[in-house]
Amino acid sequence: MSRPFIEFIQQQAVPWQQGLYGGARPDVEVRMLSLDDETGASSLLLRYPPGWSRSEPEHLLADEELFVLRGELQMNGRAYPQYAYAHLPAGYVRETQASPGGAEVLAFFSGEPAARPGSGSHQLLDESRLVEYVHALDGDWGGNFHPQFPPGAGRKFLRRDPHDGEETWVLGTMPLRNGRRPEKHPVVEEMYLLSGELVGHVGKMRPGAYFWRPPEEWHGPFGSLTGNLMLFRTKGGPLSTVYTEDEVDFTWMPEHRPVLPPDLEPHGREPWLGCACGAF
Repeated sequence: MSRPFIEFIQQQAVPWQQGLYGGARPDVEVRMLSLDDETGASSLLLRYPPGWSRSEPEHLLADEELFVLRGELQMNGRAYPQYAYAHLPAGYVRETQASPGGAEVLAFFSGEPAARPGSGSHQLLDESRLVEYVHALDGDWGGNFHPQFPPGAGRKFLRRDPHDGEETWVLGTMPLRNGRRPEKHPVVEEMYLLSGELVGHVGKMRPGAYFWRPPEEWHGPFGSLTGNLMLFRTKGGPLSTVYTEDEVDFTWMPEHRPVLPPDLEPHGREPWLGCACGAF
């Protein structure tokens, strides 16, 4: 696995950089959260300035998965407001793109996001993997997804890949909820905290917290005094969970000791205590 173990970083502590790597969007700002130095895959924030637009058709040579955090993105005549989601496979043609008022977007690329003009080869696009638009406000909450999962949470699926079963979903939890059993998964688990707080074994996460956890890493237990809303992804297959047989002690005041690679360590050394206002 060529991506580093990250648990966790507050995105607010990561500096903005100009331009998306790969050269596709040089006029946006980027906060890089996680990068695979072998494949070019990444997880990052994109900040589109007010008035940003593209009027010529183009496609990317990598998948782009996006979730709008604030503002609005427009593409192919469709508006993507806050909490709108899409999974656009490599080769998907963006006829037009714009953000009249600006937007901040959580984005995941399967490789270096190099852009090419026009529609390109039709053989590049796998339409079975296309999720053109889903809004997290729509649909019903599901629960009871594991008999040992502590009650008081619901999940809304945004995507399941038809080939490898990889999943993206939002998870909401109630206030004053916590678990008592550490857990692990056979796949990569990735999370971005949209709202509320999450208290865990390496510290307290606040809105904008992000982690990339490799397979088979024990973690938890977790709790939240406020309740929260989180965006989750898996890589390598669908989520399944193994819990410890025994419960462990849980504290609402954990020591801040995140697991970070050298490039992020200076940005996550101290707890981020900024105002939750505008915390995306």
